[in-house]
Amino acid sequence: MIAGSPQVILRVSHLTKTYRGIGAVRAASFSVWPGEVLGLIGPNGSGKTTLFGCLGGVLPYDTGRVETFTAADTPAIFYLPDAITPWPEQTVEWSLTFARRYFRASNEMTPEWLERLGLQNILRKRIRNLSKGQRKRALLAIGLITPHPILLLDEPFDGLDLRQTREVAQLLRSVAAGGRTLFLSIHQISEADRVCDRFVLLSEGRVCGEGTLEELAARVVHTPRGQTQTLEDVFLALT
Repeated sequence: MIAGSPQVILRVSHLTKTYRGIGAVRAASFSVWPGEVLGLIGPNGSGKTTLFGCLGGVLPYDTGRVETFTAADTPAIFYLPDAITPWPEQTVEWSLTFARRYFRASNEMTPEWLERLGLQNILRKRIRNLSKGQRKRALLAIGLITPHPILLLDEPFDGLDLRQTREVAQLLRSVAAGGRTLFLSIHQISEADRVCDRFVLLSEGRVCGEGTLEELAARVVHTPRGQTQTLEDVFLALT
C-alpha cells in the first residue's frame, strides 16, 4: 500500500513530552502510511522510547496531536516495549494462547512463523527462564498475534544474532506485505536499512527528517559527485 499516493494511517503533529523541564520529545511531526515498515532511527537517548510510549498510550504527552485513521472501532495501536517480562511464571505457549484469546485475534502462530522466530523448542519453557534473545522472539510473537492494524516494536532486533535478525526481518517484511503497518524503533542503522521502507530520523527529541533513503539523501548538501549515500551517512549529515 505504500506505492502511489501516500495515504495516512497515523499522523503525529507537534508532539512534545518533557521531564522536569527537559524536552525528551520536541514538537515531533510525521506520518505513517498503511502497510509500510517505518523505522524510527536514532541513538540511545534520542527520545525513541519516550515517543513510542506516548504513541502507545503508556505515557501522557504535554502538547500535540496523535490521530489514527482506521476503519475499526477497536484501538488502532499495539505497543510492544523493549526489555519487558510479562507472565514470567507462564510458558511461551500459554502466553501466545492467552494473547490470542484476550485480544480476540484471528492471528495464530503458524509453523512458518514459529520456525522463523525459533520458538518450536521453547514453547514449554517459562518466560522467566528464557535468554534475552529467546524472550525477545517470544515477545515479537505476542505482538504479531495481536489484531491491531498498527504495531509499534521497540528495538525488535535487540538480543538477536545475525541469522535470527535476518529471519525476523524477513518475517516482518512479509507481515507488512499482508497489509499490517509496522513502526520499528531501531538504533542499529544497518538493521533499519535492511528492513524499512521509510525512516523518521530522531535526534535529541527532534525529528530531523522523514522519507525514503533517496528522499532523505536528496536533502544532504555537498555530496561528492557519484558517491552513494548510505542511511548512516544521511543520518549523520541531517542530525
